[in-house]
Amino acid sequence: MPSLKQIPSIAPPPPDPFALLASLPVAVLAVGRDRVIRYVNLAAQQLLDASESALVGQDLTGIVPADSPLFTLIDQAIQQDRSVADYGMLLESPRIGRRTVTVTVGALVDPPDLAVVSLFEESVARRIDTQLNRRHAARSMTAMAAMLAHEIKNPLSGIRGAAQLLEQTVGDEDRALTRLICEETDRIVRLVDRMDAFSDPSPLNRDAVNIHEVLERARQVAQTGFGRHVRFVERYDPSLPPVSGQFDQLVQVFLNLIKNAVEAVPEDGEIIITTAYQRGVVIAVPGTSQRLNLPLVVAIQDNGDGIPDDLKEHLFDPFVTTKAEGSGLGLALVAKIIGDHGGLIGFESEPRRTVFRISLPIHAEPAVNGDSDHGSK
Repeated sequence: MPSLKQIPSIAPPPPDPFALLASLPVAVLAVGRDRVIRYVNLAAQQLLDASESALVGQDLTGIVPADSPLFTLIDQAIQQDRSVADYGMLLESPRIGRRTVTVTVGALVDPPDLAVVSLFEESVARRIDTQLNRRHAARSMTAMAAMLAHEIKNPLSGIRGAAQLLEQTVGDEDRALTRLICEETDRIVRLVDRMDAFSDPSPLNRDAVNIHEVLERARQVAQTGFGRHVRFVERYDPSLPPVSGQFDQLVQVFLNLIKNAVEAVPEDGEIIITTAYQRGVVIAVPGTSQRLNLPLVVAIQDNGDGIPDDLKEHLFDPFVTTKAEGSGLGLALVAKIIGDHGGLIGFESEPRRTVFRISLPIHAEPAVNGDSDHGSK
């Protein structure tokens, strides 16, 4: 029999050392001993607010100050060939602002002289805790609003009617006082009406909503009115899926946030509106079995003076405001609406950079013919 020729084996291509890092929801960078960035995954691009092409090949000192303890961890990991970690590390630069992160650094064997840096932003966990507290506050506001509507609006109607009757009998010099009574009772009624939003027990009817249409509506209203002196910058991800929500309420949320930003910036101020998709991010709610899939992120950033430190912990509480004429209900209502949508809201603030971030679920179509629902439940 003729001998069979041996077919030479074809060696498989070498594995990509960074392939497993691409899908991780935690921000991951590969940095060389020379501090040059060799790789960033999608989560790192979102955290550092820059694309892969803008980051790879750049010196890490262009993003993080050269005296940051992060570089000490990188040197230790490469030189000692082991993993090191630090908790509560502050990363601060003009590009990324102030971020408190947990850092883990490990050395790569192949290729050598590289360190894998993972950054987990601690503000995400804090946002969940504070969101739960805000929901408790919103429930308290529900009971208060119902009580106020019944116990205050009815007597106010009688006071206003009496002032109108007095206006017909008093002289011209006293009519200013009766008009003042009417105007002040109307103002209190408007305040109570705003609080009625907290006591609405009806369930939220959600539809598939294009978040960019929501943002454009809010921006157009702002730019044609109270925000005409401000420069708006839009950084939208055009590939975003629809959000699961109610169009009018979401417009109210972002119009309120944009109005606050406009009032915070100088005459030639700038407001940046950003949308992004956080792929694969599922957040566990502390103390429960609940999992939040909130991949769609909207950020409203302004270059105003920032939020005073003594207000930051209570900013979303009712009646907390920095405005002399403010009621302090706007952000409390924003937090309630976002909570009703199953989302999260948080902020970072320092002089010249305040950012409100809203994370929302995407819309999931009902399962058809027994197909499983892979949406945002």
